[in-house]
Amino acid sequence: MARTALRLPTVLRTPLRRGRVEKTEPVAEPEPVVTEPVAAERKPLPLPIRLPIMLLAFVFMVAFAIALAKVTLEPSPASEALTHSNLRPGNSLKAYFDYGTVHDALKQIGGNVLLGVPFGVLVPVLAPRARGILQVLFLTALVMLMVELTQGALITGRAFDIDDVILNTAGALLGWLLLGRRLGRAVHARRPKAVQD
Repeated sequence: MARTALRLPTVLRTPLRRGRVEKTEPVAEPEPVVTEPVAAERKPLPLPIRLPIMLLAFVFMVAFAIALAKVTLEPSPASEALTHSNLRPGNSLKAYFDYGTVHDALKQIGGNVLLGVPFGVLVPVLAPRARGILQVLFLTALVMLMVELTQGALITGRAFDIDDVILNTAGALLGWLLLGRRLGRAVHARRPKAVQD
């Protein structure tokens, strides 16, 4: 790395004589040489490695979809009288703590958060264009909104709950922050842009 000496401005370099500054012609100062750090280029994984990773992520996503359908779309006739739709964010969360034990409330909240984590981990691996946080959150919210609408409209003993959508989306954020972002970058590294002159 090149080093450059700091130079004082011309006014400060001129000698003082009897309390006056001697006028001198300004000297053009040479511009310091600045070397820019070279960023390490990330290359995508080779195709023979990337394909099995994406296939494995696809298998996990299908398994997750089956588990999600089993957990959320299974009828519950015994709880039909207890269910009601919730369109106000926070109402169900308040009810969990007001009418149940703390253990049950944390189990309900934690379960909804955990349902969203696989989206945050797997979407960046499966969809290179949806690696960003906003895309992952939007996709998760959309899918979970569809699940909740299906629950409310078609499944006996289930109801639409906006708090579930919010908690699932928070789980996707958690999954993306912990693992999804890194996996997406490792599998689908961006190719460096060509420098235009």
